[in-house]
Amino acid sequence: MYTLSDFDFDLPQELIAQTPLPERSASRLLQVKADGLTDRAFADIVELLQPGDLLVFNDTRVLKARFFGIKETGGKVEVMVERVLDARNVHAQIRASKSPVPGMKIRLADAFDVIVGQRAGEFYELQFPDDVFELIDEHGRLPLPPYIEHDADTFDETRYQTVYAKHPGAVAAPTAGLHFDDALLASLKAKGVNFAYVTLHVGAGTFQPVRNENLSEHKMHSEWYTISQQTVDAVRAARAAGRDVIAVGTTSLRALESASQSGALQAGSADTQLFITPGYTFKTVTRLITNFHLPKSTLLMLVSALAGYDTIRAAYTHAIAQRYRFFSYGDAMFLTTTKLAG
Repeated sequence: MYTLSDFDFDLPQELIAQTPLPERSASRLLQVKADGLTDRAFADIVELLQPGDLLVFNDTRVLKARFFGIKETGGKVEVMVERVLDARNVHAQIRASKSPVPGMKIRLADAFDVIVGQRAGEFYELQFPDDVFELIDEHGRLPLPPYIEHDADTFDETRYQTVYAKHPGAVAAPTAGLHFDDALLASLKAKGVNFAYVTLHVGAGTFQPVRNENLSEHKMHSEWYTISQQTVDAVRAARAAGRDVIAVGTTSLRALESASQSGALQAGSADTQLFITPGYTFKTVTRLITNFHLPKSTLLMLVSALAGYDTIRAAYTHAIAQRYRFFSYGDAMFLTTTKLAG
């Protein structure tokens, strides 16, 4: 039985990528297989996939979810929208010297007032005066991960979105997808690789380290996803033809596996708190494209479940020695599932 300490590792600070490369597909790719590791360029993914393979992308779009504001009492606050509930209401994290109370007004971005509602766990419900998405897009700031040490600029606003981002709702990017540009997607299509899409709105909890040494005591953060019947049909066709179903990123994988808990992938929308650790049997995904993840994170546990604990430890040791770039703006891995149902 693995414990939290089993997923710790030392990472030199200088390997945490602070900015993206000039070209999306110029990243490195570590091909990880049980019998060895191969250093590649990300563009090599075209030759590593076969006609009929299915790439499943997460088409969520990152919100400009970060706001600075002032309470009606004069105190400064920082607000991070976590989830849009409807056209006027959101759940948000609020950082302030003194906790706000229901009914309090907060002036955001010196542009509009929100009203504080009831607290729901670590979040507050906030009521916006007009359309949430319009106000967020016009006045908010792009929320970069906590380990990136600069404020988002106009370059980040382009590069911290995938080129196929469609449905707004995430507060963090599905970063494996950041490596794909239009030319690479065209090359994959020309080879006969098929595409499908899920939507999972990535929450800020994706950056939170696990704090319980006993992993069974960890409470997984909740994220909303939706999968269309068209995607279900594409997955079934690929599996029936003996081709790979490749999740582009852990968020795509989490959506697919969450919707497969009955044994077969089902279309629909739901919240998921699926926590994948070594010993999990994958039901839909056969391969994964993913970035390198934080120590003690649920995502490191997920990739260890997929490719094997020892294989991932060896891959990370190699990546550090070879100076791969880590985390959201970093390089990628291509993994193969070791434990697949059926």
